[in-house]
Amino acid sequence: MALKQFLTQKLEQRLSPQQIQLMKLLQVPTMELDQRIKQEIEENPALEEGSDELEDEFDNQDDTEENDTDDEFDLSDYIDDDIADYKTYANNQSKDDEERVIPLSGEQSFQEKLSEQLHLLDLNETEFIIADILIGNLDESGYLNRDLEALVDDLAFSMNVITSEQEVKSILVLIQTFDPAGVGARSLQECLLLQINRKQDGDISRFTAKKILEDFFEEFTKKHYDKIALKLEIEDKDLKDAIDEILRLNPKPGGSLRESAKNQLQITPDFVINETEGRLELSLNSRNAPSLKVSREYESMLRSYSEGAKTTKSDKEAVSFVRQKLDGAKWFIDAIKQRQQTLLLTMNAIMHYQFAYFLSGDEAKLRPMILKDIADIVNLDISTISRVSNSKYVQTNFGIYPLKYFFSESLSTDSGEEVSTREVKKILSEAINSESKKIPLTDEKLMDLLNEKGYNIARRTVAKYREQLNFPVARMRKEL
Repeated sequence: MALKQFLTQKLEQRLSPQQIQLMKLLQVPTMELDQRIKQEIEENPALEEGSDELEDEFDNQDDTEENDTDDEFDLSDYIDDDIADYKTYANNQSKDDEERVIPLSGEQSFQEKLSEQLHLLDLNETEFIIADILIGNLDESGYLNRDLEALVDDLAFSMNVITSEQEVKSILVLIQTFDPAGVGARSLQECLLLQINRKQDGDISRFTAKKILEDFFEEFTKKHYDKIALKLEIEDKDLKDAIDEILRLNPKPGGSLRESAKNQLQITPDFVINETEGRLELSLNSRNAPSLKVSREYESMLRSYSEGAKTTKSDKEAVSFVRQKLDGAKWFIDAIKQRQQTLLLTMNAIMHYQFAYFLSGDEAKLRPMILKDIADIVNLDISTISRVSNSKYVQTNFGIYPLKYFFSESLSTDSGEEVSTREVKKILSEAINSESKKIPLTDEKLMDLLNEKGYNIARRTVAKYREQLNFPVARMRKEL
């Protein structure tokens, strides 16, 4: 088959670099916007902070004329050098790449605290290496999830340490004596037993708790309390005391240290809604409207140099560099302004759509609302609305809420009225919280309860909403 050349035409829709920049800025929350602006100012010398007002220029005109000889840019500094600074700048990343900064914690890690305790022991070199490998293989919760046989192979191939499974196990038993209690366990049952063994002081409830963990752990996890009481031949009160003793143990001993070292996340609202005499007022956080301007010095530099003759290659490259930075600064300022307008337009539509809720704060007055409803109102794409609502918060008279909180699906009642699933979840949550823990409500009974209130809902839908509310099944909610 002979090769042939064809000339074809295609019509494609592509996003411009400015549109891509705007889409990225839309999904950036307020706290990250400050860092994004600072980064842009560092990378682009033609972008500056401050308002671009002519009054400042007139007020300082006399002072500027006196200091022109000292402060004026000398263009020869940029074009007469053999190698300009911008020529040596290297960027190996695309402009479309998203930079994800991983914050580093200054707190001591879980493994480091265990290593401190390890150095207090009198161990030979081989035992120390084994213990160090064991600590390094503990997960975030403090468990050892690798087989001892696999660790023996790792020590032989990577550390050239020939040992036995029994010796590794003996070192593991030593690590299990470290604080916090329960570290180095290979299962939840072993973790709880390590903790209950440290509490043994002759108390009958702790003795019963240990017996339950040793012989009836499966029945305990499935909450078959009747079987446990029957086999141990104890009263319900004694069983309850033993269960309470187990529930006070920590199933994730490593996670307790991790949680204490976590930095608290501070939420800065992107919008503020105030209610005054039945009227709602929407305002944008001032951090979302920064004062930015294009550098006058770069503009005058480009203007003065463009009027002259560009004879050498370095002259043309200098003009191209200045023009590129000026265009980048203008695009970024325009993108910030468009971001402000899009945020206000979208939030204003959400505020009027959920007007009754923002007046009263009653979840029952939340209307069913999906992304398409707001997109149709503001004449924007659904993906744009999704970016606006992502990681954004609004401050109301009733608290600070994420924008996604106001989006929910609809559900039909017996009267044909469309209500928000948020209202159904609220009723479901109240019913579970007020139920008798000795005889918790099953999904079928919860379905009957909602049907009596006029909500047409199936049992599988009740189960889905219950799981979204982080409530376990009825059997797991049972208490003595």
